[in-house]
Amino acid sequence: MVKPEIIETEPMNMSEVKDHLAKIKKRDGELNYRAKKTEEYLAGVAQLSAKKAKDLFKELNELGIPRLKDTHIHKFIDIMPLNLEDSKVVIQGLPVSINNDNLKKIVDVIDKYR
Repeated sequence: MVKPEIIETEPMNMSEVKDHLAKIKKRDGELNYRAKKTEEYLAGVAQLSAKKAKDLFKELNELGIPRLKDTHIHKFIDIMPLNLEDSKVVIQGLPVSINNDNLKKIVDVIDKYR
């Protein structure tokens, strides 16, 4: 049995995963069962294109919010909270605390990408 070796791990949002699956599909001609299921799921859930997601990531990262890591930013991009209350719900599931002013900044930046 083949044991794959993990070379590196990198956080990604759903839009980037969708883009990578498209590249793999183009390269290999077709996807395996799990990749097909993932592609079907992402077709209905991913809200942004990969380019817009990268631009949004860059803009959120440039806010310079303390304790906000790449994984947290990707989660905000995946969920795209509509308002301050929604962003509080997102942050409750993460091991980080962010004040309301910074959450408002995040929501304002996300609103530009709707």
